[in-house]
Amino acid sequence: MIPVLIVGGGPVGLALAIELGWRGVPCTLIEQGDGEIVEAKMFATGIRTVEFCRRWGIAREVRDWGFPRDFPFDNVFVTSLAGYELARIPMPSIEHTPPVEQSPENFAHCPQFVFDPILRRKAESLRAVTLRYRTRLERFEERADRVVAHLAGGEKIEAAFLVGCDGYASGVRKALGIEMHGDALLNRAVNIMFRTAGLSALHGKGNAGRYVTIGVEGPWASLTAADGRERWRLMVYDQKDLSDREAADAVRRAVGRDFDFEILTVGVWARRNLVAERYGSKRVFLAGDAVHVMPPNGGLGMNTGIGDAVDLGWKLAAVHEGWGGPALLASYDAERRPVGARACAEAMRNFERITPRRHFPEIHADTEAGRRTREELGAKLSVSIRNAWDSPLNTHLGYRYDGSPIAVADAPPPPEPEDSRVYLQSSQPGGRAPHAWLGDGRSTLDLFGKGFTLLRFSAREQSLSAAAQRRGVPLEAVDIEDAHIARLYQKRLVLVRPDGHVAWRGDAPPADAGALLDRVRGAVHSNVPEEEVS
Repeated sequence: MIPVLIVGGGPVGLALAIELGWRGVPCTLIEQGDGEIVEAKMFATGIRTVEFCRRWGIAREVRDWGFPRDFPFDNVFVTSLAGYELARIPMPSIEHTPPVEQSPENFAHCPQFVFDPILRRKAESLRAVTLRYRTRLERFEERADRVVAHLAGGEKIEAAFLVGCDGYASGVRKALGIEMHGDALLNRAVNIMFRTAGLSALHGKGNAGRYVTIGVEGPWASLTAADGRERWRLMVYDQKDLSDREAADAVRRAVGRDFDFEILTVGVWARRNLVAERYGSKRVFLAGDAVHVMPPNGGLGMNTGIGDAVDLGWKLAAVHEGWGGPALLASYDAERRPVGARACAEAMRNFERITPRRHFPEIHADTEAGRRTREELGAKLSVSIRNAWDSPLNTHLGYRYDGSPIAVADAPPPPEPEDSRVYLQSSQPGGRAPHAWLGDGRSTLDLFGKGFTLLRFSAREQSLSAAAQRRGVPLEAVDIEDAHIARLYQKRLVLVRPDGHVAWRGDAPPADAGALLDRVRGAVHSNVPEEEVS
């Protein structure tokens, strides 16, 4: 019997395999396809995802895979590339992107046809990971002590746990009878991947990361630079399907002229906004699009799924290693489902910002009415969608596990900032532990991962280490003599979980170190009074 069987070989399934394999937990990933990626369903690798890639040793590959460092990421609103420019939101190139004060990393432009192979290579390099492509799950049986998976061809695999990372149409979720709630269909879109040389020579708008094309019907498509050289993706909104000829016509319409290009793929997808009613059962769990789907506006879907994988990964590892308690895996739903709902809500706000509800019959006209229409619309778009595309740090870094049964709250959670770009670091339990640079050049985030980490700021504390040793819980105590970092962390003692989120903090040792550790490792249920562990 293997510890974990992962169903689905997209970025979330691969991330879970890496998180488990990095911890030395044997796992097998099965994927019914061949794993080859041509289409780019996602481009934006969020800053928290890049932080996780830093943990796995692949952040440099994600950042520096070959996209031109001087290519600007401006967002430009046009009637077509050869037509009128309505508005421009300047966004810096890679080489001119300033560092983020709150992180050792930054957002990365890494399309899925680049990102997935990076994850796959990392997973393949881990001795504990087995990847099996062209392998399909037909059904499974969840028993008291294991899951029996039946594969196509009659093979059976027994696993302690099964995780469905098999997308919106998840067969694992359907087998569990779990419903999705929200907007089942907002609209449909068509992704057209095409290749052409020298696109910038065909217009005078300059290079840009994204061009949003607006016609009399409002925004009808967006054109995104995939590799900064010759590969592009045109996303056509509100379309059920396009023939190859219609797809080619859409590309010409977006550019505004005829030119030579090669269509690589044409794919139809539905824009939805849904969250699952629960994230699994006792031995079968779900992650990624299997439990939350949202509009792509803001680049939150895949990145939220990677967060699912990291949260679930360390908990599965803890149970496999014997120090995770019986309530630990139940905390996955309590922590990640609200985060999924939060991401869906933010994606919907972004979607509504860029979706005007009226037509613009004069938008192409070379008249005073046409000029006024373009100016008014451009001014509105410049303001309304900046939140979605201007480094929404709080959206990516500011999620917290408020009310988590394995985080010990000591104060009411602060409210969400009105501006999603504003992120204030805090050691609030349940939130991401703050980043700061240590004297040796490492980030505080580099201290976290394999087990619990107790940060001690001019404080003597031995009881937690002793209690952890008695329970077999991996815990490393780190003394930090830095006044700036001490102020950032707010308390003299801060206990950080393997996923980099704060479990507990205090200015004095806990009244009962054993009770505290039992709480944060899921050995007791959340009805333990706060005063007994604080």
